[in-house]
Amino acid sequence: MTDMQPMKPKNFWERPEGITGGLFMAAIVLGGGYLLYQALPTLITLASNTLYLAGLLAALAAVIYMVLDPKMRNLVWYIYKSIMRSITGVFVQIDPIGILKSYIEDLKDNLGKMNSQISNLKGQMYKLGEMIKQNNANIKNNLNLAGKAKETGKDALMVLQARKAGRLQDSNVKLEDLYKRMEVLYRVLTKMYENSEIMLEDLSDQVVVKEQEYKAIKASHSAMRSAMNILSGNSDKKYMYDMALEAMADDVGQKVGEMERFMDMSKNFMDGIDLQNGVFEEEGLAMLDKWEKDGVSFLLGGDKGKIVAKASSAAETLDLNTPQTTPSKAERGGNQYDTFFEG
Repeated sequence: MTDMQPMKPKNFWERPEGITGGLFMAAIVLGGGYLLYQALPTLITLASNTLYLAGLLAALAAVIYMVLDPKMRNLVWYIYKSIMRSITGVFVQIDPIGILKSYIEDLKDNLGKMNSQISNLKGQMYKLGEMIKQNNANIKNNLNLAGKAKETGKDALMVLQARKAGRLQDSNVKLEDLYKRMEVLYRVLTKMYENSEIMLEDLSDQVVVKEQEYKAIKASHSAMRSAMNILSGNSDKKYMYDMALEAMADDVGQKVGEMERFMDMSKNFMDGIDLQNGVFEEEGLAMLDKWEKDGVSFLLGGDKGKIVAKASSAAETLDLNTPQTTPSKAERGGNQYDTFFEG
C-alpha cells in the first residue's frame, strides 16, 4: 500500500466557486467604481451639508472598521464565500459527498476494465514466453545442424543453419526486451489494481460514515452560529468538515485520473503488439519508458521505483501463476483517509 499524506486543502480561488467569486468580485469593483463616479457630484453636494457630511463620515468609518478589524473582515469574507458557493452549486456539482460517490462508481468501473487488461496482458506474456522458448530450442537445433554440416564438409548448409540461428537470436533479443517491458506493465497494473481495491474499500467505508456525520453537522449548522464562531475567533465546524471532504475528494480524483491515464497508455501499448507477426510499436515502448522515468506516482507512491527495479533485476523472477492478494485492513493499518479528519 502507498503511504498516505493529507493533501493541503485548496484555497477559495482554486475551487469551482473561486471562479464565480472572481467574476462577481470583478463585477462589484467595476460596478462600484462606475456608481461612485456617477454619484460623485451628489456626494460633493451632500458633503457641503454638515448633517449629511457626518453621515458620510460615519459610513466611511464603518467601512474602515470592517477592513481593519480581522474578525469583521473574516465574517464578511465568509459570507461572501458562502454566497458564491451557493450560486456555484446551482450549476456545478460541488457537494463533496456526491463527488466521492461518483468516484466510487468510477473506481468500480475502472477495476473491471483493469482486471480485463491484466488478464489480456498475462495471456500475451504466456504466448511471448513460449515464443522465446521455441526460438531458443530452434537456435540450439540450428547450431547442432550447422555443427554436423561442418563436420561433413557441407559448408553451404553450415552457413544457412548458422544464419538461421543468428536471425532467431536477434529476434529473441528484441522479444526478451519486449517481455521485460510487459513485465513492468504487468507489475504496475497488478499493484495499481491492489491499491485501487484498497482505496475503493476505504472510500466506501468513509462515505457511509462521513455522510451521516455530514448530515448531523448540516442539521445543527446555522448562519448565525457560524457568524458567532467567526466573530469569537473559532473555526466554523461545517466549513472545516467541507475542507476535509474536499481534500479527500481531490486526493481520490488525482489517483483515479492517474489510474485511467495508465490504463489508456497500457491499452495503446498492447494494441501496438502483434506477436503472430513479431511486430510491436516503438511508440508504445517509448511511452512506457517515459512513464518509468517520470516523477512519483500518486497511486503507487514509493512502490513505483521498487516495481521498475524488480522488473529490471535478473534476480527477481515473475511468476504469472502467483495469485494476487490484497492485505487486510488490519495489515495495512486501518483506513487511509482517517488522517484527513484528524485535528
